[in-house]
Amino acid sequence: MMGSKYHLPGYRTRGTLSILIVIGLCCFFYLLGAWQKSGFRKGDGIPLEITRQTDCNNVTILDFEAHHNDLEIIEHDEPRAKMFKPCDIQYTDYTPCQEQDRAMKFPRENMIYRERHCPPEEEKLHCLIPAPKGYVTPFPWPKSRDYVHYANVPYKHLTVEKAVQNWVQFQGDVFKFPGGGTMFPQGADAYIDELASVIPIADGTVRTALDTGCGVASWGAYLLKRNVLAMSFAPRDNHEAQVQFALERGVPAIIGVLGSINLPYPSRAFDMAQCSRCLIPWTANDGMYLMEVDRVLRPGGYWILSGPPINWKTYYQTWKRSKEDLNAEQTKIEKLAELLCWEKKYEKGDIAIWRKKLNAKSCQRNSANICTSKDADDVWYKKMGTCVTPFPEVSSEDEVAGGELKKFPARLFAVPPRIAKGSIEGVTAESYEEDNKLWKKRLNAYKRINRLIGTTRYRNVMDMNAGLGGFAAALESPKSWVMSVVPTISENTLGVIYERGLIGMYHDWCEGFSTYPRTYDLIHASGVFSLYQNRCQLEDILLEMDRILRPEGAVILRDEVDVMNKVKKIAGGMRWTIRLMDHEDGPLVPEKILVAVKQYWVGGSGNSTSSNK
Repeated sequence: MMGSKYHLPGYRTRGTLSILIVIGLCCFFYLLGAWQKSGFRKGDGIPLEITRQTDCNNVTILDFEAHHNDLEIIEHDEPRAKMFKPCDIQYTDYTPCQEQDRAMKFPRENMIYRERHCPPEEEKLHCLIPAPKGYVTPFPWPKSRDYVHYANVPYKHLTVEKAVQNWVQFQGDVFKFPGGGTMFPQGADAYIDELASVIPIADGTVRTALDTGCGVASWGAYLLKRNVLAMSFAPRDNHEAQVQFALERGVPAIIGVLGSINLPYPSRAFDMAQCSRCLIPWTANDGMYLMEVDRVLRPGGYWILSGPPINWKTYYQTWKRSKEDLNAEQTKIEKLAELLCWEKKYEKGDIAIWRKKLNAKSCQRNSANICTSKDADDVWYKKMGTCVTPFPEVSSEDEVAGGELKKFPARLFAVPPRIAKGSIEGVTAESYEEDNKLWKKRLNAYKRINRLIGTTRYRNVMDMNAGLGGFAAALESPKSWVMSVVPTISENTLGVIYERGLIGMYHDWCEGFSTYPRTYDLIHASGVFSLYQNRCQLEDILLEMDRILRPEGAVILRDEVDVMNKVKKIAGGMRWTIRLMDHEDGPLVPEKILVAVKQYWVGGSGNSTSSNK
């Protein structure tokens, strides 16, 4: 029966028709394909729209899995990533370059033992610093200004020693910071109001400030609402954890001291500096410490001294010092200020204020020992000298030495004087503008990856290789602040960063940073690993990043793909959730972006936000 169908009536006609239909369809699809390849089809919009929607520049949520493939270079001759173990719980507050045991081996003269003394290579830790048991995410700003979780900084020493000075109080499971201080027991706001009656704090003239011997940084904390950004420092000493408290509050601070080496800041950095009972011996060593403050103080800037010896007639008995001794100390400070071309503007009660002259033409120095160094910004591990940093040259008595700055916020994107004057090699006003545009674009790309960037979730931010400060400027907001670090082996641009009204410091990333563990919410690094790959171990830099990053804090790195793969391999053993992603301009760009989140875990428990141990 199957064979008989070939002889059914009409079969031949239907077979011929089928063949013609097939041939016709083939011709149709051939012509359609040729037409599509010609580039004139209207259907292009559909695949293009799909491509646009899946492009990495349009990621709108923090999702490391859905939008990008990992990039990897297979290196068969290298072992797989090692897994880093937690350090012992005793290292919870480990500060590698300010450890007490090592510090005590150095002279106490000029506070040398409180300066940076980093461990040699054989003594470096190669483990992960644990958070204390019970650690929780800090309160969001501005609540963090006034409250800190006890579990995060479990030290009550200051609540006892400074109880009558209104520094800090312990309430239940939190510390409360009423805003008081040794010289402003009525609160930092009232103290700043008095300063503002003399110093133009309100109009943006003063933007950057330095607090020497800052305590828990309440002065800096309360200046923030007036749009003034203070860099605070204090030594790691018997006042346990004062800088740690400051950073936990969301206030810029580092471990530091006026000792025998220069401060890690450029010349003419700060619009205002203060010592509020900081107990720095200003008249010692022929006025060396006051000369260092002068180096970092901008022409036209202000210096505030509250505490000994100011108002000594009232306090000499409380301070247990003789009238003669205190009077002689204040007289010597007055003479030093005159030598530095500072003019006293105010003295009332416990406060005295001086203003630095605008230039050398507006003052008459008598027998001042002028520093001969050609670069007043070359200060990393350099010995402090008993000499006066010269003013930059001016052509008239009204000209501001070093260049006049616009009021903040206009100065944030105005061309900084150091660039306008050609002081930064290879940087012009035009290239500066292009750099600003680039970092605005990059920050927008980061925000598409992580929507929390720019919110109070990431209060304390670090830029490990700040360049001209473009990242910090693009991120500028009352919700966060950025520590803009200029590596000591890169182009010295830190002066530009301060001229923009931002803050930062010099640092060598082959060493530990001058801060406590768990003090930054977000760390950004562009080109750091290419810069250091032939100078020190990338592992050491990554472990230091982990030390200073808070649990569940975020990391954004960008570098060449070969370096990024090395970094990814090391970081894979550090309890970070990691993804390596394409550049915002597409996969053909050799620079890649690594994004990571540090998992939550605490010492002694091994618990983590991820099962990837």
